[in-house]
Amino acid sequence: MPQFGLPPAPEPITLPPGDQVPFLSRVPVTQPVAFLTIDDGYLKPAEAPKLLAAARIPVTLFLTTDAIHDNVPFFDNLRLYGAVIEAHTITHPELSGRGEEFQHRQICDGADQLGTWYGRRPLLFRPPFGDKDSTTLRVAKGCGIKAAFMWKETVDKGIVRFQEGNRVQPGDIILMHFRPAFVKDFLAALRAIKKAGLTPALLENYVPGAV
Repeated sequence: MPQFGLPPAPEPITLPPGDQVPFLSRVPVTQPVAFLTIDDGYLKPAEAPKLLAAARIPVTLFLTTDAIHDNVPFFDNLRLYGAVIEAHTITHPELSGRGEEFQHRQICDGADQLGTWYGRRPLLFRPPFGDKDSTTLRVAKGCGIKAAFMWKETVDKGIVRFQEGNRVQPGDIILMHFRPAFVKDFLAALRAIKKAGLTPALLENYVPGAV
């Protein structure tokens, strides 16, 4: 398990004006930090609480409500170890090209449900598959979301895949999932962050109004 010191004091980004939320795969930082995010929640790995407790790093969970409704307390428990719960729709559909009413239900009603379960309504959002259009970003802003997120690296079966180069860059957002290889993926992500000389930081701390 790679070990990290405390992240630097965050420098929140400036949110752009307009009727759409920003859509970011890398946070424009001047600090040596990266952001670990974990999606969906179809599986509830028994090792997850122990890993987060041992790592002592912040993570952002983009959770699908239909995936987690059978074990809501599992993810509440992860908040004890540095996790923050954010929105990832109700049924994990592709949003691009869908009507405003459909997207509003998936984004806004999903966030409302997470707020009911966990006592904090999400302020960040990840569209499933990273698939969005202008309606997605406008609907999200209209119901209180501050920013939406893509990613620069993905982790699966213990392998980190890079969109650019072969090293995590400052501000990069790393995507993994609650999958059978959760332990391998989690450790691979931390090792990639460590190898790059970066420290895991909390994504919410860099978005004004998200904490």
